[in-house]
Amino acid sequence: MARGERVIAYDAGECDPLEGIELACGGQGVELLERVACVVKSPGVPREAPLIEAALARGVPVIGEVELAWRLLPNELIAVTGTNGKTTTVELIGEIHRAAGAPVEVAGNVGRALSTLLPAPPAPDATIVCEVSSFQLEDTLAFAPDAAVLLNLTADHLDRHHSFERYRGAKLRIFANQPAEAIAVVPEELAALATGAAQAVLFGAGERCALRLERGSLYWQDELLLATTELRMRAPLEDAMAAAAVSLARGVSLEAVHSALVAFRGVAHRLEEISQIGGVTYVNDSKATNIASTLVALAAFEPGSVLLILGGRGKGQDFTLLREAVAERAAHVYVIGEDGPRIADALAGLPCTRVETLAEAVEHARRLAHRGQVVLLSPACASFDQFDDFEARGDAFRMLVDEQA
Repeated sequence: MARGERVIAYDAGECDPLEGIELACGGQGVELLERVACVVKSPGVPREAPLIEAALARGVPVIGEVELAWRLLPNELIAVTGTNGKTTTVELIGEIHRAAGAPVEVAGNVGRALSTLLPAPPAPDATIVCEVSSFQLEDTLAFAPDAAVLLNLTADHLDRHHSFERYRGAKLRIFANQPAEAIAVVPEELAALATGAAQAVLFGAGERCALRLERGSLYWQDELLLATTELRMRAPLEDAMAAAAVSLARGVSLEAVHSALVAFRGVAHRLEEISQIGGVTYVNDSKATNIASTLVALAAFEPGSVLLILGGRGKGQDFTLLREAVAERAAHVYVIGEDGPRIADALAGLPCTRVETLAEAVEHARRLAHRGQVVLLSPACASFDQFDDFEARGDAFRMLVDEQA
């Protein structure tokens, strides 16, 4: 509207009036296509929604909120995707830029939509660091970040994408339109996926990695960055390596990267230590909405030390993939929510209790836990069966723990 365009807002449910904007609420909205040149889709709306299917069939351009914002913002942009670790990596890249005294804005799936920067755009010399999900990437057409980071790739959101191939294809759109002068940062084992025109920057343990792990230290092009014992974050080392690699490849100083890495403690809801009560540590990993993320969380703790809370909306995952790690790391498991019965079946024979709510799970864990153990909320599921989002679930966990302190 600020650029003189006419805007129609559609929602399948009820919606409150918006000043100056035509609203269409309820129904399927297909009749609106006679009057529009482009549909800008919220990432939460599937491409199978009647309005979107009809638009695609008629050749009406359908783009996502990230595509729209990227087209309208002149700033250089670093985009980060992957199945796990996106939020931690994005926040860490932001901290690295701040340590370097470089203007930076962090946005995207991390919590602040990229388009919210449009009314008051950042300074032209500011770098935007943007977390992008598969839901957002599948709605891109020309999106071409100056630097693109792929952290990892395992099956997720199969309830939305219907196959791993479609999910993988959405993720790889992050590289699809990058020009030759751009940077594509990937772990060494996924090097073959960075098939666009951009310059590939690898991180890992191999000799061809620009950011290399060797004998407990990180090196950037053979120059020592830091010893891994200097890191304070619980998150996987690969997140720190990716953040360092993209920052260094874009010219941030070694000193600034080192300073940010050693100071960074992590982000809320991702392996967040919230309390110690009677020698028992309570850890909020509500951001773990898939199996791969929960496996990472379990690996952070000693064998047999974890009282694990799992469950929620499972997104079509195979929960038997948790069995080995649960058997090694967990003293007991509490399963909650919509897919609790499926998880309990997948873990049959292991110490597992089915309860209805998070409050019940915390209470059971509190009574069983003893000094030196960890009560870990790492659900491996989405939260939408019982909570508005993973933040609300994590906040509820924190409140329940605080009530025991």
